[in-house]
Amino acid sequence: MNKVNSKSKINVKFFTRIAMLGAIAFVLMAIQVPLPFIAPAFLQMDISDLPIVIGSFAMGPISAILISALKNILHIVIKGTTTGGVGELSNFIIGSTFAVTAGLIYNRNKTYKTAVIGLLAGTIAMTVISIISNYFFVFPLYSKLIPMEAIINMGSQVTSKITDLWSMMIYSILPFNLIKGFTVSAIAMLIYKRVSPIFKD
Repeated sequence: MNKVNSKSKINVKFFTRIAMLGAIAFVLMAIQVPLPFIAPAFLQMDISDLPIVIGSFAMGPISAILISALKNILHIVIKGTTTGGVGELSNFIIGSTFAVTAGLIYNRNKTYKTAVIGLLAGTIAMTVISIISNYFFVFPLYSKLIPMEAIINMGSQVTSKITDLWSMMIYSILPFNLIKGFTVSAIAMLIYKRVSPIFKD
């Protein structure tokens, strides 16, 4: 009976932490910063992946997927979607890739060095997946709402190097995700040790 109660308490703690980090991620998702030097107006940076990374470090990669899913579900339910859910699905995939990759590496050997390596690998994985998913899936679906020509024109106003969808990936999506990944990584390294006691049983 004690084992059952103990297991139940652990589950309650786990899901309470997931809910807390998911809610924080949702709030951070609303605070967006434009990057007009590399990205058109419809691409704005936020640090909502930060609680997902913290969760992945503290509770393992599975928690990262749950927090990322909760963040995007809350966004659709509370704020609605202007992309038919495509943007939120993309955010879920990219954010999960980043945090799961970082968490898998860090949780094998919890040191400062592996945290740095994990976050670097997560940033690279996120950037690669974002290019693939945006090129083959997200932008083609988004073009059903806004013509692809109009999307490319928005990109060409940022830099004349953007002339088609692939150049949009190289000159906008790639640097955008690298900046986002490095920004979230830097903040995570600064705060993780300070907040990690919260996750201790």
